[in-house]
Amino acid sequence: MLFNQAAEYIMIVAPHQNLYEIIMDEKHDFTYKFNCKIASSTKPHITLLKFSQPEIVEDRVIKYFQQIARAQPHIEVNLKDYGSFPSHTIYINVTSKAPLLHLSKSLRKVRPLLKFRSEFRPFFLTEPHLTIARRLEPWQFEKASLEYKNMKFTGHFVANKMTLLKRRNGDESYQHVQDFEFLNIPTKEAIQICLFD
Repeated sequence: MLFNQAAEYIMIVAPHQNLYEIIMDEKHDFTYKFNCKIASSTKPHITLLKFSQPEIVEDRVIKYFQQIARAQPHIEVNLKDYGSFPSHTIYINVTSKAPLLHLSKSLRKVRPLLKFRSEFRPFFLTEPHLTIARRLEPWQFEKASLEYKNMKFTGHFVANKMTLLKRRNGDESYQHVQDFEFLNIPTKEAIQICLFD
């Protein structure tokens, strides 16, 4: 693989199996009601980080993710009702935002390693949510936002790991790379990112 060929990576936390299936049912319902295939083709998760990077540096980046996860305690994730990003996305609200934003802040320590090219700037979580459907057509969003603004949803899960997925150029779906268990082991030193270690 040439150095300048990048894979797309995504770091997520996902709900436990029972809640996962409940949310998938919601996503299938959305697909049926609003003719939106992307709703049921994407799996329930909260995106922590998205970036593009040559696979040749994957092992090095993974090492830093392991250090971050090692210090991270489990995260209580509370879900309640629905929200939207005009004019393209319907999601389930995350009401316990602070721990996820703290984790996102920790992941930003890896930013110097993720500067592949200027057009591939990494995305870090700033507004925790769990997407039901995205990339909606204007008519889909208009109808769905009216329906979902009064609908109720309640869910809870404990995130005890984050998962790294990747998609190579030309692939339709993401493949599992690695899970990073949250071990809550305090670190005495801040993670030092060195590009030339």
